[in-house]
Amino acid sequence: MGDAQWIKQEVETTSSFRGLSVVSEKIVWASGTGGTVIRTVDGGDKWDVIKVPDAEKLDFRDIEAFDANTAYILSIGNGDASRIYKTTDGGASWQLQFRNADEKAFYDAIACWDRDSCIAMSDPVDGRYVIIKTTDGKSWERMNSENMPDAQSNEASFAASGTCLIIHGKKKAFLVTGGGNARVFRSNDRGDTWTATNTPIIRGTPGSGIFSIAMGSGKTGVIVGGNYEKPDETGNNIAVTRDGGKTWLAESGLGGYRSAVVYVNEKMLVAVGTNGSDVSMDGGDTWRPLGKENLNAVAAKGRKAVWAVGPRGAVFRLTDKKIR
Repeated sequence: MGDAQWIKQEVETTSSFRGLSVVSEKIVWASGTGGTVIRTVDGGDKWDVIKVPDAEKLDFRDIEAFDANTAYILSIGNGDASRIYKTTDGGASWQLQFRNADEKAFYDAIACWDRDSCIAMSDPVDGRYVIIKTTDGKSWERMNSENMPDAQSNEASFAASGTCLIIHGKKKAFLVTGGGNARVFRSNDRGDTWTATNTPIIRGTPGSGIFSIAMGSGKTGVIVGGNYEKPDETGNNIAVTRDGGKTWLAESGLGGYRSAVVYVNEKMLVAVGTNGSDVSMDGGDTWRPLGKENLNAVAAKGRKAVWAVGPRGAVFRLTDKKIR
């Protein structure tokens, strides 16, 4: 694999991180337990550890950042533990934009087309996934779930890395599920209507299913997952699409359960999980081990800005050595 390896960063926190947003080679944000957000604006030389006010009991599982100043964060949990905050001044202050009032809802992730247009999703309530949206970057409203396929028995999504919900292009969105089934929900109109597709990913237990989706240029994409309760099992934990998500074909090569996957460029992908990470240099056809670090999320903005986060304050940067 050449000399590529994960280099641990010195960050003054013991919070566990699952939210990660790489804006550029210089600007990276991450979010996690204890109401904690971290940010670097110099490529990792210095990290700001930010405590969101009155959020010490919240777990921020997802973050969407746009520059050094602007970011949304989403906390997970039952009832009003699920919230969305936004900063426009680099984390100096935070506006509480959404506080969940539905006791049955549990929000998992947020995704944005731009700084004003975002959606967020909850596990199913009364048989359907819940989607909320903002079109002004300030106020949120619930979307019509009637235009979405019913959730199946014990089907839900995993708030493992913030990548069970992603946007793609100018209008597309994808949502992936686990538990009772392992499906890919696809929208071509910013979440107004959805279709659902079955996949070959393992399912059927509370800890198994699809955990992450990444879409490349054109119509290629990858989903990863497995069973987080059996992290070393390697069967049925990756599938690919070549038709924009309409169909998914089983692949192999990952070293176990994976909670997140990212396209670094058209050919290079990185997948991470609790027992290690893998890299592909051929668009996901073949994979090789990258390291044994326990990682929850991975994000990238090109070869020189590949970052991953994990438990107990773990923040890693992938060295830009030649990967062969």
